[in-house]
Amino acid sequence: MKKRIESKVRSGARITEKEAEFLFAQNDLIWLGRAANAKKERMTGNRIFFNLNRHLNPTNYCLNRCRFCAFSADFGEKHGYQLSLKQIDRIADSGRGIHEFHVVGGLHPEWNFDYYLEILRRLKKKNPQVLIQAYTAVEIDHFSKISGLSLEQVIAELKKAGLDGVPGGGAEIFNPTVRKKICPEKISGSRWLEIHAALHHAGIPTNATMLYGHLEDYADRVDHLRRLRLLQDQTHGFSAFIPLAFHPQNTRIKNVHNTTGVDDLKTIAVSRLYLDNFPHIKAFWIMLGEKLAQVALWFGADDLDGTVEEEKITHMAGAQTPEALARDELVRLIREAGRKPVERDTWYRVKKIW
Repeated sequence: MKKRIESKVRSGARITEKEAEFLFAQNDLIWLGRAANAKKERMTGNRIFFNLNRHLNPTNYCLNRCRFCAFSADFGEKHGYQLSLKQIDRIADSGRGIHEFHVVGGLHPEWNFDYYLEILRRLKKKNPQVLIQAYTAVEIDHFSKISGLSLEQVIAELKKAGLDGVPGGGAEIFNPTVRKKICPEKISGSRWLEIHAALHHAGIPTNATMLYGHLEDYADRVDHLRRLRLLQDQTHGFSAFIPLAFHPQNTRIKNVHNTTGVDDLKTIAVSRLYLDNFPHIKAFWIMLGEKLAQVALWFGADDLDGTVEEEKITHMAGAQTPEALARDELVRLIREAGRKPVERDTWYRVKKIW
């Protein structure tokens, strides 16, 4: 099996689902890293991308109370919050020098669709040069329900308000059985894929994620990757894939531990080898920590995400990483890993090669 996979990596042939499961199950981590790195270098050479971005989580009040989520809150809970439009304006004032606002939050029980649109309008008005990557497929589905508009009409309104791209959150694991256990209130995996297909057809690039390390098994991960690769074959609208390591602290998923470094590196490597039509694979340093993220740059990852600033969702689940990294620190991490730092925007346009 190893020799067949090595031959496919050299020739550019596709990895099958059975081969992907083999890659997850075997323990030769060095061999797996070499194979994934060969694939990565064929696609992006020695370059590692990052951007200057600011996260904005407008609210954690949410109609969905997913079992795996430590971020969401009901009215009256101490950790619950919502940002006013004046607070949004102050955040918009901090947009000088960045390339991206990353906007993700809860499904607020009382906000209407126009409130979410107004957030985009205010960010874009003060920072027309900054791209806005905002609202997961779960949020977009919610907008359609509360507004009475079709999915296509919602997307058109978001685009008019300043939307430039959509993050990949809400994908979790597509397998319906697992999904029912960790997030029964959330839209189905099929609906998530439908929404991203509609965004692609509207000319809006998106990312994709997979939350791993909870109640799923390797076959569930491979099935998730298979569905993403199939949609990418059809639309070519995904920019990057981001494996998200589950953080169990403060969640309602019991008897689950943090993922190991071995599992994290395996997941990134298999993702790079299997998702041959995805331009980029992220090692999200917020999830992995800076040191393991550096190692991941030799296991198929070619992107560290960005400066982030004030990330809340992962930290409420127990992440011990900083809430921001300065550009100089990202450049240092990449250089010390023996790679070439490349500053980019949301659309992977190169802003500066360091």
